[in-house]
Amino acid sequence: MLDYLHALDLLAPEDRAARASVRAFADAELLPHIGGWWDAGHAPTRDLMQRFGALGLLGPKTPEAYGGAGASSAAYGVMMYELERADSGLRSMASVQGSLVMYPILAYGSDAQRRRYLPELAAGRLIGCFGLTEADGGSDPGAMRTRARRDGQHYVLNGTKMWITNSPLADVALVWAKDDDGHVRGFLVDRDTPGLHTPTIERKMSLRASTTGEVVLDDVRVPAEQMLPDARGLKGPLSCLTQARYGIAWGALGALEAVYAATLAYTTERTTFGRPLAARQLVQDKLVGMLTAHTTGLLLAARLGQLADAGALTPAQVSLGKRTNVRAALNAARAARELHGGNGITTEYPVIRHMLNLETVDTYEGTHDVHTLIVGRDLTGLNALE
Repeated sequence: MLDYLHALDLLAPEDRAARASVRAFADAELLPHIGGWWDAGHAPTRDLMQRFGALGLLGPKTPEAYGGAGASSAAYGVMMYELERADSGLRSMASVQGSLVMYPILAYGSDAQRRRYLPELAAGRLIGCFGLTEADGGSDPGAMRTRARRDGQHYVLNGTKMWITNSPLADVALVWAKDDDGHVRGFLVDRDTPGLHTPTIERKMSLRASTTGEVVLDDVRVPAEQMLPDARGLKGPLSCLTQARYGIAWGALGALEAVYAATLAYTTERTTFGRPLAARQLVQDKLVGMLTAHTTGLLLAARLGQLADAGALTPAQVSLGKRTNVRAALNAARAARELHGGNGITTEYPVIRHMLNLETVDTYEGTHDVHTLIVGRDLTGLNALE
């Protein structure tokens, strides 16, 4: 792992061992295939999710009583790093399952819901998706139009969610909707529920190895006991996003390492005018910039992990990490594409794949600008989002 200032020395031995295990898996089982999966626009998701489950990659912080590993926040972070070093789409598959589906069931669900869903999700035998974003307001979840109308011992759900990772394959969808009183509530909707449709979003040029779709709810009747009892209001879904954004702050650095390593190798081997590209001052400047961004980002992520495990991490701090590290990785990928010249636009090299993936990672779960304003509000006490 790229670690110029030995930031991993800040991690516990068991966390470093978890990282090494996932890295070996990625090197042997993911990197030889990911280029083909991306080109084809799909990966063997069900098989991969079960393999992720066997490695403890799905909700690793979930207690062992519910099928998880009870791992630390740092362990979760380095796992996401190594998955995203292979591909952002693979990390998205895992982090959606763990942070956006398993976490809210654990934090806000009933014990019956935890016992029913968490062990199967942790093992990858069930695939979950998280239905929050809508077409008209990705950065404004409070404006959601999806509704949950109470009808006796059931709720009737109507609405549409967009850009939902895993939805076309999901066995259970965690859908957020406003109830009769205007409160945002979470509902666990099983795949075989009448009126649930999950069409695939086609023609993507980013995150092609993961499946993205819609969640369409047409008079979907779910028993009242399928509602998360302890989630009321936007605090529920936003707390899930905080968990996922933390993983992204680590994961983006894995993609940054991938484009840096590819570019260092390419510019060292490629010669122009009788000298390696890497002998040029401007090329070295770009390589040092990539390394510097990775190093500072890794120290930031490690500190976020310490704060998380101490119970002191704030959403604004996570926004700082997501905003900083993802934009650094995207800028590095753009520089890597440039330094690869014409070869940078072909997927024979990994840089264009990572660059296009990171365009989405920079946008989803809060854009760079939205996270800027979240941190700005934390600094000033003034809300510029409205």
